[in-house]
Amino acid sequence: MKDIKLRKSQWFKFAMNMALMIFMLVIFHDSLFAQGVPGPPVFPGTPDPAPIDGGIGLLAAAGGVYAIKKLRDKNK
Repeated sequence: MKDIKLRKSQWFKFAMNMALMIFMLVIFHDSLFAQGVPGPPVFPGTPDPAPIDGGIGLLAAAGGVYAIKKLRDKNK
């Protein structure tokens, strides 16, 4: 008889643990999705301008120095 009561208590613990896990799954099921539902695609109004000021300035300065060097070499 004692053995049957022990089995009933084990069954009860198992059933309570399963009920708790199902309850928590129902409560927290939204947070289990990593990405959520995608929305419609968003198109930008105007594209961002490319930052070309630094590179173009350096190239223009290098070209100017090269041109001055060539003019000086030509005059010698």
